[in-house]
This record gives sequence, structure tokens and C-alpha cells, in this order.
Amino acid sequence: MASGEPRAKKLRLTDEKKEKKTPEKKTPEKTPESSRKAPTKLGYGLKPNDQILAEDKHKALFEEIVKKFKVEYHAGGATQNSIKIAQWMIQDPHKVCTFFGCIGEDKFGEILKQKADEAHVDAYYYEQTEEPTGTCAACITGDNRSLVANLAAANCYKKDKHLDLKENWKLVEKAKVYYIAGFFLTVSLESILKVAKHASENNKLFTLNLSAPFISQFFKDALMEVMPYVDVLFGNETEAATFSKEQGFQTEDIAEIAKKAEALPKVNKKRPRIVVFTQGKDGTIMTKGGDKVETFPVLKIDQKDIVDTNGAGDAFVGGFLSELVQDKELEQCVKAGHYAANVIIRRAGCTFPEKPDFH
Repeated sequence: MASGEPRAKKLRLTDEKKEKKTPEKKTPEKTPESSRKAPTKLGYGLKPNDQILAEDKHKALFEEIVKKFKVEYHAGGATQNSIKIAQWMIQDPHKVCTFFGCIGEDKFGEILKQKADEAHVDAYYYEQTEEPTGTCAACITGDNRSLVANLAAANCYKKDKHLDLKENWKLVEKAKVYYIAGFFLTVSLESILKVAKHASENNKLFTLNLSAPFISQFFKDALMEVMPYVDVLFGNETEAATFSKEQGFQTEDIAEIAKKAEALPKVNKKRPRIVVFTQGKDGTIMTKGGDKVETFPVLKIDQKDIVDTNGAGDAFVGGFLSELVQDKELEQCVKAGHYAANVIIRRAGCTFPEKPDFH
């Protein structure tokens, strides 16, 4: 499984007054993420359950978090989270999952490499000196999380300097399932298209995540250039609603949006597109070809057992992919996704116990 999306490492912060720590859904790849239990009122123009790219005004946020809160550092980024979860669910053999991304030659980059190795992920980073390893602040307010990504090195991935290298492209050719988060559309559309076209031409599975509302809004052209190659499309209800609005679907019904997304033009006619939209604590919607849409209830969890929802969406994708690469039924893929997300929201960051308990 090859995935390309740069981000760095996650730096997460928690309020020292709280014993509980914090986990997630989807963020850009490879960034330190700082997450903290924040007061209900979010500053810096942040909104609950949103993901944005850091601007100059957010620089003080990172400094404030480090000064005022106990910081937890977690290796992360949307795609890397999902790949780590997939490998964890699969367990053996190790390094079934291969990851491509971009980091700086710094301590956060070294931590990312170490964490990937500990997770038994076969990570190949493009290391450069132009920018430092990216970071992401995860601000937690109750059950909501707001992500502010400082992409830095994540913006520096170069197709010709990494993906096109003979030894790296061989790894892509070996893979049979590809997963890329929509965040990477902001960095290297040409890299995504090269992988997507290879998958389509060889009847392999190419999967993509909508990742955040701003992707559908401000990177619409790039998204729709890739969409004809997408075999499995992931997203949550907020991302689905924004996608519908931008595409002129004229509906806010998530099941209808899923059907319309499934029906968009597709290059590889051998595979019908599957659309999977999560809805938090509500059921996950999945298209099943034609006009069929099914809703799968999520696993129940007591509110007091939820530590942090930051990473839940990434975990769902990782669980789903872990079964997909083993040619399991789609229903089983959804169950695995729900299981992984249920584990992650009980913990701080996109972290997990030594072994899964999924059957």
C-alpha cells in the first residue's frame, strides 16, 4: 500500500489539570501535532470540528500552547495515521504498508522516522532542508477538535525528487491498494495523478479522502481532475455536505450525496466506485453499486470513555483499508473501520494498544 502525502509530526497538548489525554479524525500528513484541552471558546478564529492551514496569525497559537500547556508529541498526519492503523490491524507480516511523505532534516523528522519504524510501517521520506518538519496543533474542546496545520516540509514534496526515483516507483508498482488524503492535493497534484493513473491502468484500487471542507472549496479543480480515478472515496458528513454544495448536487442528504458522488465519471469501468461517509456517532453510509446505499451503525461507547476524537476518521480509514487489502467483504471493511475508530477515541492521539481485538 503506497500513500503519498506530506506532513510531519504531531504535537499534541493537554491541560495539565486534566488527567485525560487526547486522540483524532483527519489531518494533513506528517506533522507534529499539538493538541490541548482548550476552553469552550476557541480563539484565533478557530471553529469546532474544522481543519485549516496555519496563517501568520496562528503562529502565536503554537507558542501559547507550548507555554501554557503540557505538550504531547505524536507522529501523525492524516495519511500516516491511517497507514499506521492499517498496519496495526494487520499485525503480521510487518511492513505491509509503505508510506511516502516529506520531512525536514531536524529532530521532529527523526522522531517521525522512529515512530514509523516502531509501528512497523515501511516509510520512505523525502528529506529536504528548505523547510522544517511540519506541525499540527489539535485544540480539543469537549468532544470537538480543531486542527491548525503548519505544513512546512509537507508542502515541499517533489515528484521528480522522490516519487520518480526508480527504487521508489518500484515500491509503488508492488502495491495493490493506494490511499492518499485530499490534503495532498494542495502539494503535488502531479504525484497523485501518476499513482492514480497507474492504479487505473493496472486495475488496482485507488482510494482518496475528501479530508476537509476547504479541499472541496478551494482545490476543486485538482480534486475533480483526480476523481475519475477514485475507486473508494472517503469523507465525513461535513466534508460530504461541502462537496455537494461545490458540485451543485442540490441536496444535503448524505445518502443522496454518496449516490451522486458514486455516479461521477470514472476511468476504470471494471470497478464501480464505492463512497463511504462517516457521521461521527451516527451510522456510516456506504454505496454498494447502482442505487444501493447502506447505513452501518457505529459501535456504542459511553460518553465518559471518550478521551479524544482527534484521529477517529483516520483510524476508520486505516481499519477499512486493513481488510480491503485482504480482499474482505466491504461490510467487514466498515466493521474494521468502526472498531479502529472506537479504540482510538478512548486514547490520547492516534495511538493504540499493542494488539487489536478484532475478529
